[in-house]
Amino acid sequence: MYLRRHPYLFFVMILAGLGTVSMIFLAMMVMSVSGLEMEDGGDKVGVIEIVGPIVESQTIIDDLKAFREDDSVKAIVVRIDSPGGGVGPSQEIYREIRRTVAEKKVIVSMGSVAASGGYYVAAAGDGIIANPGTITGSIGVIMGYTNFETLMQKIGLTPVVIKSGEYKDLGSPARPMTAKEKSLLEEVTRTIHRQFVGDIAVGRAMAPDKVAAIADGRIFTGEDAQKLGLVDRLGNFEDAVQWAGELGGIEGEVDTLYPEKERLSFMEYLMESALHLWDKGGLRSRLAPEALLR
Repeated sequence: MYLRRHPYLFFVMILAGLGTVSMIFLAMMVMSVSGLEMEDGGDKVGVIEIVGPIVESQTIIDDLKAFREDDSVKAIVVRIDSPGGGVGPSQEIYREIRRTVAEKKVIVSMGSVAASGGYYVAAAGDGIIANPGTITGSIGVIMGYTNFETLMQKIGLTPVVIKSGEYKDLGSPARPMTAKEKSLLEEVTRTIHRQFVGDIAVGRAMAPDKVAAIADGRIFTGEDAQKLGLVDRLGNFEDAVQWAGELGGIEGEVDTLYPEKERLSFMEYLMESALHLWDKGGLRSRLAPEALLR
C-alpha cells in the first residue's frame, strides 16, 4: 500500500540505503588496502609542519612533546614554510625545540620561505637544510601603524580618550606620536632584537657579534645563508628526512610519522576515506576534468 502511494519516495530511500552501504564498503577498502589506519612498526622520523604566519605555538609544542615521548620516533624534522609572525609564539616554539634537541635530533627543513620568526624557530634545531632559492634571514623586529588623524579631521571625527597613564594610548592612530613614545618603542624593539640575536647565536653556536652583523632585516637565499653559517646544507625535504634518519640511527629506508589529526566524526571519516580512495585509484583523473594552476 505504501509502495503504491509513494513510489518515488520509496525509490529514493532505496538509493540512500545503497549509497550508505557503498560508503561503508569504500571506507573498509581504504582501511584494508591503503592502510590509512594501520601504522607500520619500526623506527620513524617524526615530521612537524609550520606553515603560514606564526600566530600560536601550542599545537607545535604538543606535537614536539608527543614525538619526544614516542620511542618509535628516533629523530624529528621540522618543516618550515613561514614568513614569520609573533615574537611570543616564535620564542615558545624555539624553547620547545631546544628542549627537544637535548633528547632527540631535530633537523629543520626550509621550504619556499623561512624568514624572521620562521628563522628564529629554525635556529633552535641541530641542523638546517634549505633549498638554494629558499628565502630566509630577515633577522629583525618591526613595529608599525597607520596614523588616521588627517582623515578623521576631514570627515569631522574627534577622538576622545580617557587614560590612567601617560603611555596607555601608545600608538594611537588618532594623534601624532610624541618623542618620548617613539623612544620607548625603539627601546622595546632593540630589546627584542637582542633576544633574537642571542637565541640565534646559541642555537647556531655562532658569536653574537657575527650574528648581529647580518641581523639588519635583510633577506638571504638559502645558498647565501649557507655561506654565512645560517644554514648547514642545501637540499629538499627528502634530504632532510634522510639526514634526520641517519642522526637517529635508522638504517635503510626512512619512514615518516606525522602528528595525529583531530579525530573526525564517522560521516566525515567516511567521506574523507572515499575521496582518498577516489584519488588514489586515479578515478578522479579519468572521470572528471580538473583545472590546474601552476
